Amino acid sequence: MIRNPKRSPGEDSMTALTTPLCRQLGIEVPVVQAPIGSAVTTDLVAAVAEAGGLGTLALTWVTAPEAVRRIREVRRLTSRPFAVNLVLDFPVDEILDACLAESVPVISTFWGDPSAVAERARSAGAVHLHTVGSVTEAERAVAAGVDVIVAQGWEAGGHVRGEVTTMALVPAVVDAVHPVPVIAAGGIADGRGLAAVLALGAQAGWLGTRFLTAREAATHEVYRQAVIRAAPQDAVHTRCFDGGWPDAPHRALRNATLSAWEAAGRPAAPNRPGEGAVVARSADGVAWSRYEDMVPVPGMSGDLEALALYAGQSAGLVHDVTPAGRIVADVAARAAALLGRTA
Repeated sequence: MIRNPKRSPGEDSMTALTTPLCRQLGIEVPVVQAPIGSAVTTDLVAAVAEAGGLGTLALTWVTAPEAVRRIREVRRLTSRPFAVNLVLDFPVDEILDACLAESVPVISTFWGDPSAVAERARSAGAVHLHTVGSVTEAERAVAAGVDVIVAQGWEAGGHVRGEVTTMALVPAVVDAVHPVPVIAAGGIADGRGLAAVLALGAQAGWLGTRFLTAREAATHEVYRQAVIRAAPQDAVHTRCFDGGWPDAPHRALRNATLSAWEAAGRPAAPNRPGEGAVVARSADGVAWSRYEDMVPVPGMSGDLEALALYAGQSAGLVHDVTPAGRIVADVAARAAALLGRTA
């Protein structure tokens, strides 16, 4: 169970899909909203939580006071549990301190050694999730004291840790770290995907690309429509958009920037086509250059299609803009039906 948990009023409610991990996290359905970077809003996190899933704030690139503001805003919108995500390739100590001081119940980490975070999370009474891309990395995380493993398959969108597909990675990680619970990530966008990973032994599904077109997400209409139009093969595993996070492979939708870079032979910075050219500006006037790791958000202007359009191969399964709560409900209901667990 969650150590020093802040349970929701419906803490004893169960659904046909409630797993032991759901009970540990204080949620009702095994649907986790991935930390989709700048597209995350407090409204999105709260809507997922209110629907019975686990919403996640992406806080790596904000200040500690801003992290506190967002945490408190989520709490104003919902009394249910939620998570925060921190990328350990960046300095996050102050933000982590702020999150733990605010008694955030779930701390999610990625891309680094989780040892120090695991100890601090345990002391503060939080559950610690860590995302991995291989069995070896999963075993090391468990040895470091991580409570829950997120096994991220290669088809995932955004920054991608490993080279193994979800179908192969998840059961291997489940076997390797049992009885530590596993959340499956990568390629899951509907109830069929959730049912599949639950059958593989995962106790929840981690959905990112599907929530890019949630009504509450901070995705510009250019970005939303690119995801909706995309076929699975349009989501390319690359190192193209490395500004701000070098040496971190990722998956993004093919666009003019990516195609021009590939046509030039994938040269390294600073010799890429259009290197340094400003392609967009935020509503506050901040300039964004080609190859930076920024996605189109509301209020931006310029050649937004040229920015990073992070998305996974499951983009081929995303066809509309839908409220986040409806996404959670639909995914859970279809998975339950497929697994024969309808009430």
